[in-house]
Amino acid sequence: MKQSIILIFSLFTQIFFAQQVVETFNLSKILDETSGLEIINKTLVTINDSGNEPILYFMNQKGEIISKRKVSGFKNTDWEDITKDEEFIYVADMGNNYDTRKDLSIIKIPINENSKHNITEIKFNYPEQVDFKFKRKSRFDAEALISVGNSLIIFTKNRATKTTDIYKLPKTPGTFKAKKIGTLNTQSIVTGADFDSKTQTLALTSTINFNNYYVLIVDNFSINKLEKMTFEMFEIPIGKCQVESIKFIDSKTFWISSEDEKSSTSARLMKFKL
Repeated sequence: MKQSIILIFSLFTQIFFAQQVVETFNLSKILDETSGLEIINKTLVTINDSGNEPILYFMNQKGEIISKRKVSGFKNTDWEDITKDEEFIYVADMGNNYDTRKDLSIIKIPINENSKHNITEIKFNYPEQVDFKFKRKSRFDAEALISVGNSLIIFTKNRATKTTDIYKLPKTPGTFKAKKIGTLNTQSIVTGADFDSKTQTLALTSTINFNNYYVLIVDNFSINKLEKMTFEMFEIPIGKCQVESIKFIDSKTFWISSEDEKSSTSARLMKFKL
């Protein structure tokens, strides 16, 4: 069996500070646990995490809810991210805070509600996980998902090592062993992801201490050339918060959202510019 590629990055000693949040919108209390962002036909789509209703929320670009879509027949155990391709939305029910879950999945939802395709499920496990005992420093939690060609790519939230392991899954419904294809030494805990296929740029959100959050940019990202990847790290200048999602607007501008916490008055949608 081939060894997984291990990517070793040195963390930049300088974290960039020229970036800024140029717009901020308070979200409805319904979205206090917003945990993913996507754009469909110029409309923002978000989800709530852990134990909330299995609903897709569609918003305008001021963060106002304009419609909802319930994902009937499925439970929101811990929805943590959302991505899409030309035909389907993929919702990652893979939150695994304490390494105890054995029911990880990605829900595959037709974008067109009148599609002949049904809502289906891609169930998976991590072959490297053999211990499911409760751990506060989990290794197999994950909150970041992107679509690349015919594959879904997962970035884990590894509290134990502050790295992110990269796993690949097919987009076919069924039960699979996720294939580990690499590790990024982010020296921070990854909480969200997006991929711009036009520029081949990967954006990750992360935190070091759960007080400040960062955007990591990987240029020329390719799942076939992981050994050549490097990244830059940019602090999101908004103080203590909980950022768990990011979406490209252009190569230098992103939508990000943060959950409601004691340090804030509501969940927020923000436009972030490098």
